Amino acid sequence: MKQITILLFIFLTMNITSHSQELKSVKGMYQRTAFIKGKIYTVDDNQPYAESVVVEGNKIIYVGSEKGALDYITAQTKLVDLEGKLMLPGFNDAHLHMMNGGFYTIGVDLRPAKSLIEFSKILENYVKKYPGRWVTQGRWDNEKWNDNALPTKDNIDEFSKETPILVKRIDGHIALANSYALKLAGITKDTPDPAGGLIERDPETGEPNGLLKDLAIDLVDPLVSEPTEEDYIEAGLAALNEFRKYGITSIQDITYNYTGDDNRPLSDLETYQQLEKQNKLTCRIYSIIPFEYYKEFKEIKAQYNFSDSKIKLGSLKAYVDGALGSRTAWFFEPYIDDSTNYGIPYDIITDGSLKEWVLDADKKNLQLCVHAIGDRANDYLLDLYKQIKDENPEWERRFRIEHAQHLQPDDMKRFSDIGVIASVQPYHCIDDGTWAENRIGPERIKFTHPYKSFLDNNVVMVFGTDWPVAPINPLLGIYGAVTRRTVDDINPDGWIPEQKISVEEAIKCYTLSAAYASFEEDIKGSIEVGKLADFVVLSDDILTIDPVKIKDVEVDMTVFDGEIIYQREK
Repeated sequence: MKQITILLFIFLTMNITSHSQELKSVKGMYQRTAFIKGKIYTVDDNQPYAESVVVEGNKIIYVGSEKGALDYITAQTKLVDLEGKLMLPGFNDAHLHMMNGGFYTIGVDLRPAKSLIEFSKILENYVKKYPGRWVTQGRWDNEKWNDNALPTKDNIDEFSKETPILVKRIDGHIALANSYALKLAGITKDTPDPAGGLIERDPETGEPNGLLKDLAIDLVDPLVSEPTEEDYIEAGLAALNEFRKYGITSIQDITYNYTGDDNRPLSDLETYQQLEKQNKLTCRIYSIIPFEYYKEFKEIKAQYNFSDSKIKLGSLKAYVDGALGSRTAWFFEPYIDDSTNYGIPYDIITDGSLKEWVLDADKKNLQLCVHAIGDRANDYLLDLYKQIKDENPEWERRFRIEHAQHLQPDDMKRFSDIGVIASVQPYHCIDDGTWAENRIGPERIKFTHPYKSFLDNNVVMVFGTDWPVAPINPLLGIYGAVTRRTVDDINPDGWIPEQKISVEEAIKCYTLSAAYASFEEDIKGSIEVGKLADFVVLSDDILTIDPVKIKDVEVDMTVFDGEIIYQREK
């Protein structure tokens, strides 16, 4: 059995670091570059604005006026004229799924489907092109369809009799399997629902209709044929290409596929290491791994923010509940359209495993990042974090709640009192806002995606996209947080407008605050002397234009490690 351990990770990282140093020496990367004649918003309270930035190697050595930059410019300095454009620190996506997004980019794309007919047609065309190959990913969104109905296997069986299909809804908490995939998994009407999951069934026959919710997806997932090593690298490069295009220089990756086995040519982590060894890794990765691996961290005494400057470990991900779209987010009150359904807490909640794990992991100084969407899920997790803080030895822990979408009125202050980071995804706000009230009613939505309330209560709030669940573009997230205009444009003044925040606040959530969430605020997240030279230059000044136009702004340039890695063709 092939098992990549953290010890192997250290060994590879040491080799990678040495290799990178050799490359820098060969390429002469330690030259100076001066970015001049710009409007530079630094996200540094001591010096919010500047005209020029000078970089040596991958570090910032000057931030200030154009005149002051002259003291740092020599005949060998490379000059980059920003032409008055707005420069920001490179965006840091605090919650995404890099390899899932990469495979989504190179695979079937069901997001454009506007109806069940279009959904089926896209799948049919893909099956004709790749007969017999597992069809996965997809990211379909039935909320955009005319009748809003969920698909079933009956919609796809006719053209996929010998091609297995398992395509996930946009939130990843519902998947549609065709009859062939269900047969391969041995799922019949007699198969019981797994703890923390649900097999949807025909109400008359009791037969599975193809829809699998949350942990029921795991009944089929292990059967999906593994991509080749070349596929992994292709997907990784596809993801990096998206990051460069949208000014993303750091990510906090939910690294599900952490280890390799006999049937898997590469793990996600190995892919990142290979890309780094090939000098192709054009972003910094803070890897958040599944909770079940925390004992490996214990064995070698690894802690948060562990390893080199480009690939770091030390954070653990678990789940309390599902998602609002799949009606599996866990609430105190039932769903408006299903009075018997309060959502589904994960089995690690009901059997007490999560409490045992997090208390132990926190003692080892490992960061806890736990998914909670419904108000009961968030309340449960806040109670658990308080218990940890009260019982365990003190250290510079930075608890995180991933998503933190639906809260009770008093919970924003509890985030602050306990010291919990709210890791949120603003595009979910403007997407969910088109249908969320139909799920939970007009009262509960008042405390949905409460960004202004978080900031008013001095909560550290960080922004991500949850890509490929939502588009990767950070500017859409900033647009969503600032305008709260839903994607259907029926809320021109904003959905729950009292929760709008400023552009400056949104930028900080995507830069300096995001760096804090991964214990890296001392080296990145703002444009300051001594920090890493990671920047993004925008086509328009989002600080002054009408916020409604932010969604149309493009990235003109991305700078990573002191080098220009992307320039938009004009």
